[in-house]
Order: sequence, then structure tokens, then C-alpha cells
Amino acid sequence: MQRPGDQRRRGRRDARAEQAQTAALQAKEQAAEAFYDMDQAQKYVGGRLTLLGDLDLTAADRLRPRFERADATANEAALAYITIVDAHDLDDVNRAFAEYDAGHRALSGVTETLKRVTAEINQVAAEIQPQLARLESSLDQLPPRLRAAQAALQSAQEAVTAARDAGMRTGEVEADLEAVQALLAELNSAGLGGLGLQGAMRRAEEITARAGGVAEEARALAVAVQKTRNDLASVRTRVQMVAGRRERVVDAMSVLRRSYAAACWQDLQGAPNAIEQALERSRERIAETDAAAGRQEWREVARSLAAARAELKDAERRAKAVTDRVDDLREAEADPGKPLEQARFAVRDAQRLAVAQPGGAAPRHAQALDALVARLERAPGTLEGGHPDYWAYLKELRSITQQAHDVVEIIRSEHSPR
Repeated sequence: MQRPGDQRRRGRRDARAEQAQTAALQAKEQAAEAFYDMDQAQKYVGGRLTLLGDLDLTAADRLRPRFERADATANEAALAYITIVDAHDLDDVNRAFAEYDAGHRALSGVTETLKRVTAEINQVAAEIQPQLARLESSLDQLPPRLRAAQAALQSAQEAVTAARDAGMRTGEVEADLEAVQALLAELNSAGLGGLGLQGAMRRAEEITARAGGVAEEARALAVAVQKTRNDLASVRTRVQMVAGRRERVVDAMSVLRRSYAAACWQDLQGAPNAIEQALERSRERIAETDAAAGRQEWREVARSLAAARAELKDAERRAKAVTDRVDDLREAEADPGKPLEQARFAVRDAQRLAVAQPGGAAPRHAQALDALVARLERAPGTLEGGHPDYWAYLKELRSITQQAHDVVEIIRSEHSPR
């Protein structure tokens, strides 16, 4: 009886084994093609994801987990493919049918896996592509912004140099200039990979704006001396004016104490001292301004002047509060009915508007306005007695007027076209 091994040794092959080898070799070619496609897809999508990360890191971060999972699966499939190829020597003509068939089935299986993983990777590519197309169309906007930033920085450098050559101290603006230069250097070195497209454009715009500020400040140094003289003269004049008003405040407080109940002026009794203290602080800031100007520390000049003006503004506010109080109280004392009628007019105006709305006045508006009417009726009662509290009377009427105006605004907003 003849055995298969004898047949192989005499050069005759089993037809089934030959067919199985042919099929297995075809499966090997198909597996190699699928492996190549998957490898190319991995490299392509990995590169596109890196580019997306350079342009928009947030968008890339949303897709990266999916790609990493597909990439890991692809690496496993690649290892399986290599292992199967190494395990089956399909070029050996002396293999049995079962060996070729086993190789064929293994390679067919890994081919399906390779194709499935390639499809998963390509799905990620399909999501990356429209986002890249959008971002790449925006890339054209970046070069003009970079050129504008570089031009602005060049102008700033020239302005600082001109100020220095004119004998001005430029230490502060030079420090700012160096900071802007560092921003541009960082942008050039980091590129899109460090900032993203939008971040790079924002950084370029920031450089342009800050360089423009440096240039403006450097040019202003040329007129800083005269400007400081003018500003100081103006502030000193305001000090004299406020000092003069303080004397009137002292007189006004005396009138308040003599003529009106304590409730009308107690909240103002510290005004003269507060004004004097504000004046003293403003004089100190003016002295600091003089000293800073002598050292050409122009930012300190600006800060000191701003502080002096703030102190004077506070003093003027306090002085006005006292003199206005006297005027308000005198008017109320002379004609208590005038502010009452003004408040009543505001309430009636709000009532007319509320009633004129479709369906009449809304219950909540009617209730609010009825409450204001009741307060109007009670307000004159605050003037009873030997020492009327005119200030409480005025505050109540002003509160009623303001709340009536608030109701009007609410009604108008509710019925305005959307």
C-alpha cells in the first residue's frame, strides 16, 4: 500500500494539497495587502491628528481617545498577522493539505481583522478631515497678523530708541519692550504646536496691541515734562478750589445744626474733617509726583497724579453732599408740597401706563402702585412736631418716585417687541 509520504518523495503531489497551497498563498497576498493598508492608515491618521492638535488642541483631544483605541487594536492585529506569517511556511511544496488549509484559514481570519481595524481608523480620519479643512482655511489669516505684530514691534523699538537718544530715561518702556519681544520669540519657537491656530492669532494680536502701547508711551516721553507741568498746575488749582469749598462746608454744617433736626445732618457731620484729610493726602500725592518727575519715573508720575485726583474727587463729593443737603432742606421747608406733588405725578404717570395696557393693569403692578399711593398719603406725617425731619420726608418721596419709575420700566419691558 502506497503512503502519502512516499508519493511526495517521488515528486508527485496531492492535487488537494496543491490547490490548498495556491489558496493559502492568495490569502497571504490578501493579508499582506490588508496589513499594508492598515499600516498606511495608522500613519496617515496619526499625522492628521497631530496636525489637528497643532491647530486646535481641544478638537484633537476629543478624537484622540478613539484613535488611540483603534491604534492599539491595529498593533495587536499587526502582531497577530506577523505571528501567523511566521508560523506557516506556505512556500514549502512538501506540506500536507491540512497545513496549507490551516494557514489559509488563519490568514483569511487575520485579513478580516486587519480590514475591520482599517475601517475604524478611517472613520476617525473622516471626522478629522472637515475640522482640518475648516482650520486650514483659517491659516491664511495668521501670516498677516504675524507681519502686523512684527511691524508693531519694530515701530516700538524705533520709538524707544528715539526717546533714549533725546535724553529721556526709558528703563520702564524698555522693560515692556523686552517682554513683548519675548512673546514674539515664544510664538516663533512654539508655533502652532504650542498655541493652536486661534491661540497663535490671539498671541499675534496681543503682541501688536502691546507693542503699540510701548510705542505710544515711548513717544509720549518726549512731551512728558510739559504734560506733567500742566497736570500738576491743574491739580494744584483743584486743591485750592476744594480748600475754598471746605470753608463753605463748615458754614453749611453750621446752618444745618442751627436750623434743622439732628436726623437731617448727622450722616454729614464728619464731612469737614474728611475733606481736610483728603486735601492733605492729595498734597502728599502732588509732592510725590514732583519727586517722580525729577527722577523721570513717568509711570509713578501718572500713578501719583491719579491718586491725587481721586482724593480731590472724594473731597468734592463730600462737599457737594453738604451744600446740596442745605439746598434740598431749604426748598422742602419753603414748599413741602412741591416734592410731594412731584412724587404724586410720578405715581399717577405709572398708574396711567399700567391701566392703558391690554386687559388693564396687571395685578402685581396695581398692588405695587397702590402701596406707593398709601406711602404718599403717610409721607406728610413725617413733618409733624416742632422739629420736622425734612430729610426723612425727602428721602421717602424720592424713594416713591424711583419705585414708580421702576414700575414704568418693567411695564415697558414686558410689552416691548421681542
